[in-house]
Amino acid sequence: MVIMTNRSQKNFYTGAGLDRATVARKQADWLAQRLAAPESRFLAVWRGQFLVAPVPEGTEAPPAVQPVYLDAGSPWWREAATLAPAFLGVEGDVAHFAVDLSGLEEGHPDLVGLGTPTELRTLAHQVDRSTASLLAYVRGLLGWHQRHRFCGVCGTVTEVIEGGHVRRCTNPDCKTLHFPRTDPAVIMLVHDGDRCVMGRQARFGQGMYSTLAGFVEPGESLEEAVAREVMEEAGIQVTDVRYQSSQPWPFPSSLMLGFHARAVTTELKVDLEELEDARWFTRDEVREASLRNGPPDGSLRIPPGDSIARRLIEDWLEGEV
Repeated sequence: MVIMTNRSQKNFYTGAGLDRATVARKQADWLAQRLAAPESRFLAVWRGQFLVAPVPEGTEAPPAVQPVYLDAGSPWWREAATLAPAFLGVEGDVAHFAVDLSGLEEGHPDLVGLGTPTELRTLAHQVDRSTASLLAYVRGLLGWHQRHRFCGVCGTVTEVIEGGHVRRCTNPDCKTLHFPRTDPAVIMLVHDGDRCVMGRQARFGQGMYSTLAGFVEPGESLEEAVAREVMEEAGIQVTDVRYQSSQPWPFPSSLMLGFHARAVTTELKVDLEELEDARWFTRDEVREASLRNGPPDGSLRIPPGDSIARRLIEDWLEGEV
């Protein structure tokens, strides 16, 4: 049984605050008006990265980091864009779009003049949470476009409709509609009261351990996925599966579904093909790690604050499980 918890705190990468205008974006005339409106905003993206404007020379106090928005009246970027601007939503009377400039080669003068391409996870903590959520939305949507240029049914080129939220097969005998894909994944902190299990992958930084996680398989419920993944990765049986919250994770296209679960067995049998290591950690060990800052020194480190894994850990530390 999954036990729902009621928590008002929002996870990172959520809360962009845009009205996605699902009905309006299907209307070609309405979209055309928004594309032409001088107040509309066009966020620049290049190969999955966001452009950050350079700081003027001689600036004593650099301004807050902001992603680059393109001039609505400038024609050059409309010609350079790899697809029509993707409609994101409206905020008041202002429409927001994302523009993919991936067709420009690295070092192109137009690209260099705009700013420095920056990865989302580097930029996320340099902007406010609402902006970080918007960037995550954009990264997920444009990443889907890059991977779905052809119909998965017949292989024909697809065309963009409904403001970038649908791709339609151009084969008149097919015309299959393709929608942005999000892959559900469970992520869970397993505990036995005063201890929790965390694992590490070889790609993790020095000393880093995190919660267990895995993708939901076809024909599987969320609670079944939690139990299966924990058994496969750590060899532990669990019960009392409690849903905590969810988080979009556009790296590239996941929705992380967060859970806490209580261990029924405690002997670890680590799948070394999935994990480099997994261990039990006491509450005091994890609490000390949560307070540790600075470069890795070989001590236990836990995931950064933009991840739902960190929130699962902190809620357990605070006894909210």
